[in-house]
Amino acid sequence: MSEIAVQHWLGLARVDDVGVRTAHKLVEHFGSPEAVYAATLTALESCGLAGRVAQRLRAGSGLAEAEREVAAAEKCGCKLVPFGSDGYPPLLKQIADPPLVLYVRGDASILSHHAVAMVGTRRPTAYGSSVAHRLAADLAQRGVVIVSGLARGIDSAAHRGALEVQGKTVAVLGCGVDVTYPRENKRLTEEIVTSGAVISEFPIGTSPQPENFPIRNRIISGLALGAVIVEAAEYSGSLITARLASEQDREVYAVPGNITSAQSFGPNLLIKQGAKLVDNWMDVFEEFPAAARAQLLPPVKGAEAEAETLPLFEPGLIPGLSEDQRAVYGALRADQAAFIDSIFGQVSLPQPRVLSALLELEMNGLVRQLPGKNFVRKL
Repeated sequence: MSEIAVQHWLGLARVDDVGVRTAHKLVEHFGSPEAVYAATLTALESCGLAGRVAQRLRAGSGLAEAEREVAAAEKCGCKLVPFGSDGYPPLLKQIADPPLVLYVRGDASILSHHAVAMVGTRRPTAYGSSVAHRLAADLAQRGVVIVSGLARGIDSAAHRGALEVQGKTVAVLGCGVDVTYPRENKRLTEEIVTSGAVISEFPIGTSPQPENFPIRNRIISGLALGAVIVEAAEYSGSLITARLASEQDREVYAVPGNITSAQSFGPNLLIKQGAKLVDNWMDVFEEFPAAARAQLLPPVKGAEAEAETLPLFEPGLIPGLSEDQRAVYGALRADQAAFIDSIFGQVSLPQPRVLSALLELEMNGLVRQLPGKNFVRKL
């Protein structure tokens, strides 16, 4: 697509009183964004536009800003993907209000790959973080792109789970792609740019205003075949993503949680309302269209297949553990951290042997140490 066409898409996004849906209707009616700007006042007003809005379009409103935006995007190493281009994600085109232009840092091609959205609370439990990390890793290992919002908590855990297994992940921002938010995710952001993509529909330099995040949630769900809600309180923004996914005819998945935990309210409610309960990656995978499953899932036979379908919440028999490691692992839970003194009290072993077993389990990726000498099973 020519630079002029990109500028006209950007321009439409900056005309006052012309929203995304109105812009799409205008382009559909006139054939292209360039034709919208070239239309007569009479033709524009016949589409239902107010006279003042039609006059703005006739005067080329937004085009000067668009030209500056193209230069700013180039300066920060950002690619612009307008709606009418070949590289625009096919699934995102299907939603009611797809962004006119996507700003992309990283590999824009993965936006068209098979993907799953994974979102949740910014204040997760240890259990929630472990589940998000594990599910994201298991799916990413099988070629599924993990889409999330780069927020603290569940979002960050999902991105890290995908990256840990050299998988692909996409972060959808509620600010400009040149703005790091939250600030502590600066390193994570750069890792995602290297191994995936960081995207936004907001102009370069846009600050992370609260109203931006519900708007961007439709992109998170729109890019994916389905949305997994891991932990979400009663008024969590993740429930907005779940609602949008349902409206977009996407699958909605939810990870069940402790009924006494406020963070489990959202997913437990979604399960009551018909969302699919998830306790391992296959629960997500089996709802994909047959063509997507065939492309992503290689044939698996015998013991390997049995091992891959173990439930997420059931540790099962883990081969290769010593008696000390098995005893210590058995004293730990995935949904509740155990203080070191509590572990000493539950295991009939000398303290040095308990500490040694904990270290070995941690090095093997089976146990995670939290601040304050607390330990949880790593799912």
